[in-house]
Amino acid sequence: MRTRDDQAAVVVWGGGSGGVAAALQAARGGADTLLLTPGPWLGGMVSAAGVCAPDGNELSPWQSGLWGALLRALQREEPEGLDQNWVSCFGWRPASAERVLRGWVDAEPRLRWWSNCRLQQLERSGAQLTALVLEQRGELVRLALQLAIDGSDRGDLLPLAEAPFRMGWEASEDWNEPSAPSQERLEEDPFFQRQPVQSPTWVVLAQESDGPCPAVGTPAPPFERATQTFGLERTLSYGRLPGGLVMLNWPLHGNDWHDGLERAFSADPSDQAELEQAMQQHSLEFLGALQEASGGWLQPARVFPKAAGAGSELAGPSALALMPYWREGRRMVGHSLVLEQDLLPLLPAGAKGSSDDDGAWIGPIPVDGEGRCSAIAVGNYANDHHYPGEDWPLAAKSCRWGGRWSGTPFMVPYGALVSADLDNLLAADKAISCSHMANGATRLQPLILNIGQAAGAAAALCVASGTAAAALDVRLLQEALISDPVAPAGPMPLWDTPWHHPDWKGRQRRALQEPGQLQPRGNLAGSQPPSPFQAPGEPHEQVFAGTLVPDGAGGYTLMGDGRPWPLITLEPGLHHWLRRQEAPRPVRLIGVANPWGPWLRVSRLEAGSAPP
Repeated sequence: MRTRDDQAAVVVWGGGSGGVAAALQAARGGADTLLLTPGPWLGGMVSAAGVCAPDGNELSPWQSGLWGALLRALQREEPEGLDQNWVSCFGWRPASAERVLRGWVDAEPRLRWWSNCRLQQLERSGAQLTALVLEQRGELVRLALQLAIDGSDRGDLLPLAEAPFRMGWEASEDWNEPSAPSQERLEEDPFFQRQPVQSPTWVVLAQESDGPCPAVGTPAPPFERATQTFGLERTLSYGRLPGGLVMLNWPLHGNDWHDGLERAFSADPSDQAELEQAMQQHSLEFLGALQEASGGWLQPARVFPKAAGAGSELAGPSALALMPYWREGRRMVGHSLVLEQDLLPLLPAGAKGSSDDDGAWIGPIPVDGEGRCSAIAVGNYANDHHYPGEDWPLAAKSCRWGGRWSGTPFMVPYGALVSADLDNLLAADKAISCSHMANGATRLQPLILNIGQAAGAAAALCVASGTAAAALDVRLLQEALISDPVAPAGPMPLWDTPWHHPDWKGRQRRALQEPGQLQPRGNLAGSQPPSPFQAPGEPHEQVFAGTLVPDGAGGYTLMGDGRPWPLITLEPGLHHWLRRQEAPRPVRLIGVANPWGPWLRVSRLEAGSAPP
């Protein structure tokens, strides 16, 4: 097969959430960029993998960057709204996210996208990657490059680049992570050999029938325990999406897959194909069991193109996602390492911790070798690990906020994106430099989108200046993210400053320049939260009137003419107002009803309805 030569300044491998974000941002930053994807869709977790009810970064202070831009685009894209399930505050159809991302990619003149690519090899000279060789539509192409970005779920470039990486478990003795197993357990318990990484899921989508679910039975073995805790209707509304679609991504005796995961990293394509076929069959059996248990109310939803590797009986549109939801893969050895301790709240002496309604703490502020704050993205997911059997015990990092539980925000340092071995390799997805335990909180869609955005912005700056990735001044990268004209991204966790605050950019810059001014609760010294009357309007919102009843433990109920509604908010202004209410009082609140939550997600007080 003849090899054709081509080139690009920035080559991004992998169409995952982080890979697409990196390619977009590199092109928007002025770099000639080529995005290579193994499949026909863009977006990975947020689209092709079907994980369309995301966790983490749900509060408005963390809705910045490409994550926030995608969220607001999807609000416009989905006529029914995003309040559709109880696992997340948002839910969308896979094709909607892919359509948004494809539109963004098509609009960038400096960005090319090649789909259905097969990675062949990487060429390296010393500490530099010089070229990537791939097969695309029956043709071999050798791509000369200045900088490469791994935007894949499993760190595909790392072994081909001969770059050092970590995979699997680490002992508590390595870095004193509170939730890591001991070295003795790792050596003696066969569980750790059987379970090298977190369990993936092959998401399958179902379609609700008209009318309420009859809930006539329980799923057949081995899935009968899937609904044991919540019941069938609650299990199905867990991942409900617009249009009556149901995302089946169920961890508790559902369609998580645990067997032979080492095959996901095999160099033999037949090993990977065998694993994928087993995962697909398992998910289809789970769907079949729920279909039978619901008396046929639930049906397969033919919303994806035929999944890669699926059998011929699935020709045409399929209920199976185009790719698995990989929670973990190879993790690059970088200039910084994100550990579990970096995710956990810094609690002042005497603080109550995760059960304290006032416990909106932040994680440690990362600094580089020169003592500068090196944060480039904020995540807040509580930490979550998927294995067979009982839940893995993890150090608590949740706090009560806005009538619900949320995760402590933490910062990802730039050095976690930069290879310690290669001058021109960055990671933009799950392959960032983190520990196995920290991966449980760094792997989620919103954070990965913003990590990818930071990697792309860094790549553009490096190409423009001829700077090695590790030598890039992090202050230039932080300013590029904050001042981005399309999707400004906040590197710092400011609880009192939502994305729409008029001084958002100024406060982000001040927190970076004077991190000592950031208070333990994540508020900038001298700053105030916005008014409880101020928050952006959104589709489907309406006024809800009734009596606000606080429970004294950070929860709230609205008692009206109809049903009592639990109240939640994602807005700091309203959160602070709610916290000051100690007794029942009449209110008029603006928000959106989610009957599957069930809750009212309220954003602000109606103007003139109550004193602040």
